[in-house]
Formats: sequence, structure tokens, C-alpha cells
Amino acid sequence: MVQTDRQTQTNQTASQNGNILEVRDLQMHFPVTSGIIFQHKVADIKAVDGVSFSIKKGETLGLVGESGCGKTTAGRCILQLYKPTGGDVLFEGQRLNDLSARDMIPFRRKMQIIFQDPYGSLNPRMTCGDIIGEPLIIHKLTSGKGEYNDRISELLTVVGLNPYMADRYPHEFSGGQRQRIGIARALAVNPSFIVCDEPVSALDVSIQAQVINLLEELQDQFGLTYLFIAHDLSVVRHISDRVAVMYLGHIVEVADRDELHENPQHPYTKALLSAVPIPDPVMEAERERVVLTGDVPSPMNPPEGCVFHTRCPAMIDDCKRGMPELREISPGHLVACIRAEGYGAYE
Repeated sequence: MVQTDRQTQTNQTASQNGNILEVRDLQMHFPVTSGIIFQHKVADIKAVDGVSFSIKKGETLGLVGESGCGKTTAGRCILQLYKPTGGDVLFEGQRLNDLSARDMIPFRRKMQIIFQDPYGSLNPRMTCGDIIGEPLIIHKLTSGKGEYNDRISELLTVVGLNPYMADRYPHEFSGGQRQRIGIARALAVNPSFIVCDEPVSALDVSIQAQVINLLEELQDQFGLTYLFIAHDLSVVRHISDRVAVMYLGHIVEVADRDELHENPQHPYTKALLSAVPIPDPVMEAERERVVLTGDVPSPMNPPEGCVFHTRCPAMIDDCKRGMPELREISPGHLVACIRAEGYGAYE
């Protein structure tokens, strides 16, 4: 009865704030073991360590950061492909963490993923039509072979491929076409939320633009909500409504896409933005660059205090005392840095 009341209250909260997804203090620690026969844990790799954010229905949240910061792990934890070590993942008000594989089946239809690698994410032994049609069979979404084939043709057309390509194998397609097949597969079950895990990073620049435009058209057509994971800030600014910046398993800044680019507050965000090339050679030559020193610490042994302080050009002694909380310094702009403008005691 207590669990029922708690779930009812959660559903009401989700409906009131309009969030389709809420992530609260998400943690994913991978154990490191020693020994062959008698294995024992020696440490934890803290891939995701206390991440919180929300996404409204129909919105695109960009999740950016350098390789190894935990972006993909966070996305897979949301979909329960990894069972989180701690925290809560709520989709449409329903807490997913404790659901069994069987109980997750209805949510598999609502939550899908587009993988980063268009080559490794498609089964080379299956035709394009079989790859797209597999979700239709698993979830029993078609009643006969005619309807099944019509649905595959429809999905291929939606993503810009010809229906006659259904009998081809993945090696017969280009990288951009393979990613379109992956998008069609994700759309097959009529999801409302899709994790886009760096869907264009393996593609040529000209093809990237085509795929990004396709994702935007599909969002308008089907009312989709995206978590768009990437490390290219220019791509993220184009497609996202809001952007969350991640470093070593922590969210360090969240803001509207234009606000983040025009008024970055966290030193790591400033460093990322300064690395984005500007087409104007005069502006490129005159702008200030933020060059970070040192290497990214190991997630198995993160530094005490703010995880960024070992590379931060604005570090002071207080940065070593604890990881700053993600606080709102202006409407919709959150930052985890004690030296950020408007943050508090260390302005």
C-alpha cells in the first residue's frame, strides 16, 4: 500500500511538471575484481556518480562531454540496459529501477535507442527488412505478412530509403544509410522517447547534416523526445533545446542552448566551447582559448572535492573540499562551481 501511494504521488508530480523523464542522483559503478578463481572486488569504476536531470515531453536535451565522461553509460542506465547502482530513473512517472525484464517490456516500446556505430549495431546476417521487422515480431505489432511488409516499406520511406532495399544486407549500404536503418528500427515500435547515442559521430560531415535534419523532421512528425548524446557542441546546439555538460560522471552545467554558448559559467564548459572552430578567421584568431592542462583523472580514483579541480584554471583551495551541488544561478541555468557568477559565497 505504501509503494502504491508513493507511485501515485510520483505519477501526479510527473504530470504536473510535464516531464517525460526524470533522473535523480543516478549512479553506475562497475566493480573491478582481482583473482581468477576466488575473485574479490578491489575498487569501483564510478562511470556515473550522482547525475540528475529531467526532460520535458517533445524536448531535446543534449548531453555533451569528452570521451569517457559517462554519457553513454547514463543513456544505457536510463533504458535499463545497465541496472543502475543507485538513484532513480522515472519515465512517465514510473520508477524503472526495480522492474524485471518482463515488466520492462511495455516500456521497451516507449523507449528506444539509436546506437553510435552504424556498422556494429546491425546484424550482418539479417536483411534490412528483417532488422527493421524484428521489433514488430517481438511486440506482435502486425497481424499478417502483408501488414508486416507494408509496415517495413513505410518505415524505410519515412527515413528516406527505398522500400525495394528491404532485401539487401547491411554491407550493401553506406554508413549514412545504415544509420537510417537503425533509426527505422527504433521507430518501428512507435516510441515516445529515444536515446540518440552519438548517432552522427561515425559519419562524414555532409552525411551528419542529413541525419540531423532527418531526426528533427521525425521529432516534429511523431512528437518524439530525445536525449541527444554527443561531443560536438556545434551539432548539439543545432538540434537541442537545452544542453547538459558532463565531466567524469557528474553534470557540471545545464542551460538553454543559446544561454550556454553565450554565457557559459563552468570552466570546463568554457574550455569545450573555446575548442569549437569559428568559420570567421578574424574572430578565430582574436578569441581567447582555454587550454586545459593534465589528463582526465581515472573514474576508479576520482579526485576529492570538485572532480574538475585538478585541471581547472580557476581552482582555489575551497575547490578541494567537496563536489559543488548543481544550483540554479539564473532561470533555467544550473552550474556546479563555487566560483560561478551568482552561485553564492565565492562570487
